[in-house]
Amino acid sequence: MKSTFAPFDVADYLVNDEAITGYLALAAEDPDPDFFLSALSDVARARGMAEIAKQTGLGRESLYKALRKGAHPRFETIKAVLEALGFKLSFVSTQPPEASA
Repeated sequence: MKSTFAPFDVADYLVNDEAITGYLALAAEDPDPDFFLSALSDVARARGMAEIAKQTGLGRESLYKALRKGAHPRFETIKAVLEALGFKLSFVSTQPPEASA
């Protein structure tokens, strides 16, 4: 008897801001930039690629191309996609705080 499984799509599980925030944060820590692009694409698909394209002013096909493996999107594109998704970049120092004298 042959088993069949439904295809797994992580976008189906990105149902709230908490899940998306955790997913993007982990993806951003990966040394492979394609991993972050893939995660950003997953989130855009979960939220509706056509709507994200409209909000960013990019064509849907252009958005797919910008977020595909091996792409080198401009910083402005990444920032626009994050803003359309309702997120922003945030920075945290990796250096220990300096001791007061």
